[in-house]
Amino acid sequence: MPKAMVAALLGSEPSRLRNVPDIRDVRVVRGLLQLHGVTVRPGEEPGELVLDPTHVESANVADIDAHAGSSRIPILFCGPLLHRLGHAFIPGLGGCDIGGRPIDFHFDVLRQFGATIEKREGGQYLEAPQRLRGCKIRLPYPSVGSTEQVLLTAVLAEGVTELSNAAVEPEIEDLICVLQKMGAIISVDTDRTIRITGVDRLGGYNHKALPDRLEAASWASAALATGGNIYVRGAQQRSMMTFLNTFRRVGGAFEIDDDGIRFWHPGGPLKAIALETDVHPGFQTDWQQPLVVALTQASGLSIVHETVYESRLGFTSALNQMGAHIQLYRECLGGSACRFGQRNFLHSAVVSGPTKLQGADLVIPDLRGGFSYLIAALAAEGTSRVHGIDLINRGYENFMEKLVELGAKVELPGGELV
Repeated sequence: MPKAMVAALLGSEPSRLRNVPDIRDVRVVRGLLQLHGVTVRPGEEPGELVLDPTHVESANVADIDAHAGSSRIPILFCGPLLHRLGHAFIPGLGGCDIGGRPIDFHFDVLRQFGATIEKREGGQYLEAPQRLRGCKIRLPYPSVGSTEQVLLTAVLAEGVTELSNAAVEPEIEDLICVLQKMGAIISVDTDRTIRITGVDRLGGYNHKALPDRLEAASWASAALATGGNIYVRGAQQRSMMTFLNTFRRVGGAFEIDDDGIRFWHPGGPLKAIALETDVHPGFQTDWQQPLVVALTQASGLSIVHETVYESRLGFTSALNQMGAHIQLYRECLGGSACRFGQRNFLHSAVVSGPTKLQGADLVIPDLRGGFSYLIAALAAEGTSRVHGIDLINRGYENFMEKLVELGAKVELPGGELV
């Protein structure tokens, strides 16, 4: 939904976005939009935002940097701001430390559209001397962020843009639906090719944001690791089919109704599996870390091959301190294409289980790894102290309240979770 908020910048009329969670990424985008003159106010129903981009203006560089913080979303402001203002400034970007997430390709793409880019103190200054022009682009990897960048830039560019090897995640389809509501012309072929015919003007949209399938899978993994039973309201089968198949293979049970999905541990031993992450429709990399915690309780040897982010398995060292038996390898322990090939990263894991986890002091490394530590702490014997839980607020709404409602015993002394 933050990407739909960015899309509102492209419109000449107000947009209405519903089902918006109160998470840090949303607050970051809201602040950046307001810095650029977009009026953002609550709508008539809870979780609704009305975004009016009628008076878009330049923003102070220092203010942009302060609001962006550790978020990587500001890079997606480039195309819309180039269309609306003719220029943009993008500060140095942060985000989760899970491996290389280069932004150079974003700038290469914008240059192909006709933008000029100048490195300045604190970031990059972009200009569009003339109207941006459509072009042919082939992604070296079907990156979600790069696909979003092309979509947000191409819709108002002159002519046709053809994007090959594009990401086709449900969130990409949702952004395309938003842009189509605004007046864009976008077609998606079955071979990961997206064609965008630029238009002269876009209006506003009225849209309900997708439920977060990544958060849903996190709670499902928590139920599996702790022997619990969790109902995730809003979880949707269609966008989670690959996860649901894997959840069932491990030994978990689920039940789907019109309002959500119930996940539970049906009793008996969990089963070890071989797992490889991949782009959609494969097993999402953001599902991997929470599920690994559950795999520490499975009988036998589970093999996990992370093909998307080379440092995503670094969080397992803390699980080993809690009593897990996880060995990392530099080799590809699987047959799926790997994004970083033979570049000597510890990106495969063998998980031996079941093992009893013991409470420990934990420092959250990244968003999904952080939630995984919470799952491990709930599954462990004794008390754990988890430091830096603020990072989890980036992608999980009211997670503390949800933990308490599920029966977890938690305290929050000064930014730590006990």
